[in-house]
Amino acid sequence: MNFRAFPDMVRSIRYSLPLMGALALPCVHAQVAIQVPVTPAQLKSVGTGFELDGVIQPVKQSTVSAQASGRIATLVVKAGDKVRAGQVLATIDDRETQTGVQRSQAQVAQAQADLRNAQANFERTRDLQSKGFVSKAALDTADAQLKGAMAGRDSAGAGAQQSALAQGFTRVTAPFDGWVLQTQVEAGDLAVPGKPLLTLYAPLPIRAVVQVPVSRAGVARAAGAVEVLMQNNDGSARWIKPVTVSSVPTADPVSQTTEWRLELPTEAAKTLLPGQQVRVRFTGGQASQMIVPTSAVLRRGELTAVYVVSGKGFALKAIRLGADHGLEGVEVVAGLMAGDRVALDPVKAGLAGAQPAVAK
Repeated sequence: MNFRAFPDMVRSIRYSLPLMGALALPCVHAQVAIQVPVTPAQLKSVGTGFELDGVIQPVKQSTVSAQASGRIATLVVKAGDKVRAGQVLATIDDRETQTGVQRSQAQVAQAQADLRNAQANFERTRDLQSKGFVSKAALDTADAQLKGAMAGRDSAGAGAQQSALAQGFTRVTAPFDGWVLQTQVEAGDLAVPGKPLLTLYAPLPIRAVVQVPVSRAGVARAAGAVEVLMQNNDGSARWIKPVTVSSVPTADPVSQTTEWRLELPTEAAKTLLPGQQVRVRFTGGQASQMIVPTSAVLRRGELTAVYVVSGKGFALKAIRLGADHGLEGVEVVAGLMAGDRVALDPVKAGLAGAQPAVAK
């Protein structure tokens, strides 16, 4: 390196720096306007109605409870098991009921012996009375003893049936074909009459249950169609019509809603499970509503707004939304007027220098 030429190089660089800064200065202050596409808010004819969340429930569901007291000896099923009608689900310690069965059997044997003795005594007394050896009163006494023995036999038989029934209560069986939804006890727990042991449900039929606000009950009753959104096996979704639609004629005093039950076709059971949430749609006629594209809506916490063209830029306006009409857009209940131009990209419209794009 030529060190003698170094001072000349420094002076050259020093003189060239202001020139470079002067050339770069216009580029720093230059600002490119952000072009944002806009679309007019306009009235469109859309279907009236509303959508609510519903829950899938089996039409046939049963909570199996204990009918006898005692410790649960065995619980032979678990949640998710398939069961048949009459299948044993759990057993309760039956030593006490077995003792009752043995006692009732002994009482039946005693009653039968007493009946045989009374029958023989009545026949002997009748023969003696016919020959004049005993009085008519003795025959009446023998007849009363026979009838008492017959009543004792019937009572002992009823006691035996009751003991056998109590013995049967220690074996908890399935009331119908279905699946075990959940179990509420484990082996070793104490069972008492009325205590739930497990819950069963039949996979068919199933229904969607939706709570409709009382304020919308009239619209729901006047709806031309009620549909349930069902997921297909390939991941897509489609709206299906229920087989039957019914509503409970009372309102919940706390939530102020009425319950609607929509029984679904058999094919729905292949993809829907009890407890799953679904979307229910009540559709009616046609009405003219203010519609904007869903992409134009800006949501920030509790704020729902759109950017509206104002002069050469944009102004943020709060709006109140109504029903979502899918690809057609979302309904604006308040905040816009017909003809207002809204930004399709609210994020870009909020940047400094954003301008509405000029239509080509």
